[in-house]
Amino acid sequence: MRRDTFLKSMAALAVSGGFPLSALAGANIKMMIPANPGGGWDTTGRALGKALQDAKVADTVTYDNKGGAAGALGLAQFVNGSKSDPNAMMVMGQVMLGGIITGKPPVNLSTATPLARLTSEYNVFVLPANSPFKSMKEVIEQLKKDPGSVKWGGGSRGSTEHIAAAMIAREAGVDASKINYVAFRGGGEATAAILGGNVTIGGSGYSEFSEYIAAGKMKAVAVTSGTRLKGVNVPTLKEQDINVEIGNWRGVYGAPGITPDQAKALIEMVVKATKSKAWAEALEKNSWTPALLTGAEFAKFVDNDFASLRATMVKSGMI
Repeated sequence: MRRDTFLKSMAALAVSGGFPLSALAGANIKMMIPANPGGGWDTTGRALGKALQDAKVADTVTYDNKGGAAGALGLAQFVNGSKSDPNAMMVMGQVMLGGIITGKPPVNLSTATPLARLTSEYNVFVLPANSPFKSMKEVIEQLKKDPGSVKWGGGSRGSTEHIAAAMIAREAGVDASKINYVAFRGGGEATAAILGGNVTIGGSGYSEFSEYIAAGKMKAVAVTSGTRLKGVNVPTLKEQDINVEIGNWRGVYGAPGITPDQAKALIEMVVKATKSKAWAEALEKNSWTPALLTGAEFAKFVDNDFASLRATMVKSGMI
């Protein structure tokens, strides 16, 4: 058989699902990032893309940013535009679950294909450098006096920082429905608002604010972890007598309608990527905790977390 005929046959088999993608030299991955540039999903998607190439399981990776509605807009585009595409991936995470609960979009995750949870991360709350407040205690004192006067900046409605703000309000004896939460379409917009002093306090994953904290442009006043983060000298909420602990996680899904073999091949690619030097560097740079969970176990985890998150949001007065 001629070489060109052989290669065409291999490619046709891969597209039809008759041949695992992992057997090819490398795939051309299309990465949907359901957020604007500059945030946690954007950083995760591009880090994963680089790791896929570093692990030599992907020849190319292209990125498509589509922010809004806690990822619901990107999810809809991914579900409707990538059906049965064995080379399509979408970054997602707990924030998307929260957005689905609060926003009830017409498209949800059930039609897409769960591949892997990648990382976990806790949030940090920060004040603008020129803030009149010096601590989380002072912010909460103001919250008790006038809930609407404290502008909480963060990701989309239903994000972990939004849920954390509602939980903090509840612990402080404030009606969570009265908090003044300002939702941004991406981490870049939230960062700009905090640096510009346009919000009272902002929250996000520690990695998104770390360089500004180190440069003195933001003042970190609390982290949402149970104990202090390694190498991070920021008190937890619990240390400050605020009984709130909430983490965040990020993962990746495949397109709707791909075959079990195609899903398996994508999972194998992701696992290999997480063993690459590029991924190890991304974990260290962004202070991410590796939290790999794949396939059916990941799907079960998402279902359980969805139920747990909904219960937390009901308890906190968000829904």
